[in-house]
Amino acid sequence: MQRDFREEREDIAVYAIMVTGGKQYKVEVGDTLYIEKLDVDAGDEVTFDQVLAVGREEGIQVGSPNVEGAAVRAKVLKNGRAKKIVVFKMKPKKNYRRKQGHRQPYTSVEITSIDA
Repeated sequence: MQRDFREEREDIAVYAIMVTGGKQYKVEVGDTLYIEKLDVDAGDEVTFDQVLAVGREEGIQVGSPNVEGAAVRAKVLKNGRAKKIVVFKMKPKKNYRRKQGHRQPYTSVEITSIDA
């Protein structure tokens, strides 16, 4: 017989929609995200307080614009840079060619809790 641990805590949040780095993410506890680079070290804990919506078993709570008192806590796994992409500019018949590479910095975080 399996026990549903959500029965013990009725106010547990199942998912949240949060904003960081100008992007919106739907997160659940245990998710790993690659977000825009934050100025934190690996192993630190970071709190995201811009939570647009919180979903629970009984329904969804939507803020205007943010849900009051809601926060998403995450542990920073690492800071890094993504794979290189090639930026190539060319104008035909004008002998203009520019090749440049770019690596986007990121922060990898693991969601530890959703407080609502």
